[in-house]
Amino acid sequence: MKIEGKVAVITGAASGIGRALARRFKAEGAKGIAVADVQPAPLQAVAEEIGGLGVVTDVAKEADIQRLVAETEEQFGPIDIFCSNAGIARYGGEESSDEEWDLNWQIHVMAHVYAARAVAPKMAARGSGYLVNTASAAGLLTHIHSATYSVTKHGAVALAEYLSITYGNRGVRVSVLCPQAVRTAMTEGHEESIASVDGMIEPEQLADSVIETMDREEFLIIPHQQVLDYMRRKTGDYDRWLKGMRRMKDHYVEEG
Repeated sequence: MKIEGKVAVITGAASGIGRALARRFKAEGAKGIAVADVQPAPLQAVAEEIGGLGVVTDVAKEADIQRLVAETEEQFGPIDIFCSNAGIARYGGEESSDEEWDLNWQIHVMAHVYAARAVAPKMAARGSGYLVNTASAAGLLTHIHSATYSVTKHGAVALAEYLSITYGNRGVRVSVLCPQAVRTAMTEGHEESIASVDGMIEPEQLADSVIETMDREEFLIIPHQQVLDYMRRKTGDYDRWLKGMRRMKDHYVEEG
């Protein structure tokens, strides 16, 4: 799908990946762009920069997503592209509190569910639309330091697969964004962590990958191509892969 002439919504757009996508969509000639975030001031700055609509939105609340969709449709018309991009970095293991688990689940999984509920049936009725859900390479592999992050990012990938299977033959395209380290506020101070082994890319580089993959209408958006090799190793010999991941985690524990 080409961006030109389309109406797009981008959540988590006050900074980082979302802001880079908003700028790139503007450059690609989008008809209208609605940006959403919980940070009012930087969100408004992005909206003004791109000449778009800024809607303060808590993606963990379905009512907020519904309001975001309604305001976008009122200003620009039917939504062609919904980038469900908001995320958090709140790492923890199985010992994490129920509140931490629920927060990760709400933002990394249910926000995508709420977006799909709000726009996918309308897109299918028109026979055209695109859902871009941000997950992580951790959703395809895992994050050796966080169960809360890995489990919910796996959930995000599984949901995107389901949505593609359910809506793909009805004109709705689905892609899932699975980067490793991207230079954003979420990764600040973690440049030397395991996530950056294959390099820390800039948000603008990631936006390039999104545009290219949407143009091909492929499911996986993989800015770090090494992830595909890691996936093949994982599925080719799961036990060997797990042994390697255990060695890697032990190494970082010793180094830490």
